[in-house]
Amino acid sequence: MAVEIGFVREQRSLWKAIGNGVLCRCPNCGKGKLFRSYLKINDTCAECGEKLSAARADDFPPYIAIFIVGHILVGWMLHAEMSGPVDPMLYVWTMIPAAIVLPLIMLPSIKGAVIGLQWANYMYGFDPTRGDTSKSDV
Repeated sequence: MAVEIGFVREQRSLWKAIGNGVLCRCPNCGKGKLFRSYLKINDTCAECGEKLSAARADDFPPYIAIFIVGHILVGWMLHAEMSGPVDPMLYVWTMIPAAIVLPLIMLPSIKGAVIGLQWANYMYGFDPTRGDTSKSDV
C-alpha cells in the first residue's frame, strides 16, 4: 500500500507565463514589471506581490540570443554570397553591428521568457514547498 505524502500544487499556465515574460511582465499576473532596469529583476511584483527574486536565469538567455542571432547572420551571409560578389566591407559595416545590437535587443524578452518558464514549472525558489533557494551556496 503506497501512501502519497505532500500536497497538490495548483497548475500554472506555461504558455501564459512565458508570454508574460516575453513582454517583460510578471509571469503570475501579467501586469507588473518584471525588470527594474535593463536586466535587473524586481524583488516582488508591484501588482500581485509575487516573489520574483528567486529567478535564476543565469547563462541560458544569452545562449539563446546568440544562437538565434548566429542563425540569422549566417543565413544573411549565405544569401549575400550566393547573390554575387560581395565587398568584404559589407560584412564589417552590417554584420558586426548586427551581431552586437540584435542580442542586446532580444535579451530582456528572452530572460523574461526563461523566468516565466521557471515560474510555471515551480523551479528554484518559485516552489512554495521548498525553503528559500534564491541564494545559492555554490
